Amino acid sequence: MRKEGIPINIRNTNRPEDKGTLIVESTCRKPRHTITGIAGKKGFCSINIEKAMMNAEVGFGRKVLSVFEQNGISFEHMPSGIDTMTVYVHQSEFEDHEQSVIAGIHRAVEPDTVELESDLALVAVVGRGMRSNRGTAGRIFSALAHARVNIKMIDQGSSEWNIIVGVKNDDFETAIKAIYDIFVTVDL
Repeated sequence: MRKEGIPINIRNTNRPEDKGTLIVESTCRKPRHTITGIAGKKGFCSINIEKAMMNAEVGFGRKVLSVFEQNGISFEHMPSGIDTMTVYVHQSEFEDHEQSVIAGIHRAVEPDTVELESDLALVAVVGRGMRSNRGTAGRIFSALAHARVNIKMIDQGSSEWNIIVGVKNDDFETAIKAIYDIFVTVDL
């Protein structure tokens, strides 16, 4: 539907009678709200690969992702930096292939280190209004800090329409509530 340019109407499970949010390809309207939604999922693990000057190595990311592909594992998210690349995958899919993937990464790119972390959740804060409102990221991070949620990963999409944070599975519900409260319950 989205590929064909057909708008999608997302409704609130708790209040289906509300008109919901219309997901459209583009609009000239200025968004009324900073964020449109908060969504997330538990059950991820991260594979953090570090190698000095990996950014100068042509094909590094492709080589790493090919190891996951060869093991039949799709990735959910992949933040990276100059010397580091982290791949988030569904923990249930990864556990049976863990040693094969790690060995494959070592063979493919000869990293300095590979570190694994399990029991992670990803939380996405989404909205077209994020692009034009200063301090959105600050509000998210302050709300999480106030709720005593440790942030394991931060990524903002280049469109500035979403921010994804990684937290421990145990902090997932607390994180969702803290972000919801700062944008919906509190009127700033």
